[in-house]
Amino acid sequence: MKIRHVDTWKSDVELSRPYTIATRTITAVELFFVRIRADDGTVGVGSASPGEGVTGESPAACAAALEDDRLGWLAGRDPRHLGALCRELKTTARATPAARAAVDMALHDLFARYLGVPLVDVLGRRHQTLPTSITVGIKSTEEALSETEEYLGRGFRCLKIKVGLDLDEDLERLAKLRELAGGEVTIRVDANQGYGAEQALRFYRATEHLDLELIEQPLPAASDDDARGLPADLRRKVAADESLITEENAFALAREPAACGIFNIKLMKCGGVSSALAIAQIAEAAGIELMWGCMDESAISIAAAVHAAYACPTTRYLDLDGSFDLARDPATGGFAVEGGMMRILEEPGLGATLGTD
Repeated sequence: MKIRHVDTWKSDVELSRPYTIATRTITAVELFFVRIRADDGTVGVGSASPGEGVTGESPAACAAALEDDRLGWLAGRDPRHLGALCRELKTTARATPAARAAVDMALHDLFARYLGVPLVDVLGRRHQTLPTSITVGIKSTEEALSETEEYLGRGFRCLKIKVGLDLDEDLERLAKLRELAGGEVTIRVDANQGYGAEQALRFYRATEHLDLELIEQPLPAASDDDARGLPADLRRKVAADESLITEENAFALAREPAACGIFNIKLMKCGGVSSALAIAQIAEAAGIELMWGCMDESAISIAAAVHAAYACPTTRYLDLDGSFDLARDPATGGFAVEGGMMRILEEPGLGATLGTD
């Protein structure tokens, strides 16, 4: 079995619901797609959504990394040698993790489709279904309440609220959201590096009565030492996001006293399924729980994240709503969401279909 051809292309996709976070407003996304064909007709697919503000990878850099001359080394290689190919990919596309993720997940998809089983079963399934949060961006309290009512009406029972622009407004908005949602709905927050250490501590103490599940990236990414200075009870609820890109970051964050209690793994940050699983192993050894997050992404890469997440025993949290607000998605399948619960489709590979595959 040999790889015969690799196709890549870009698709500009508008968001049906633009949103604001602490650092910017997002209205559209540039998605990249990869299709790898083997000589026996088996096909694997992948997708990239580069995040320049997090990893430094611009859409232009992602596109360059996916050009034919950069992927030509795959032609004629045996996709059953999955580990070797993923290690080589990490060397050839080290500076472009989203591009690497797209190729990595396509190789995993191809391998699992060849075996005729879902990728999660190749990796070693540990979970069947978990709830995913759905995100409410930074907006007026009235708009946030209206959006929350919509999501609750759609069956979601886990909300992620973006904060980090104005601490007092954040506290007011969260109090009213908790009142609306009631005690049975899980609320987590994401500050996207919007607070300093003193603000983060004030936020935590002022929201203890609101029963927030976790606080994602309250401090700037280069503030690991400041994070270690926070009280242990707060650090246990902190999920590292922008601080966690590579395995090296994972080791640094896990060093005692750990800077956080949760790792938010995103395939677009770390470079795909193989690197994500390496970070997950570091987390397991350090007693750190796993959250699986995303950018604005196609169903293909969301499916890859779900498969990886469900293969890890320390997975506790999903934040995989990145495809929900795409005005159109060239991919379908991969997973189903029912009452806010995320379930893998029992199809070979990622279970996702791209174009005419």
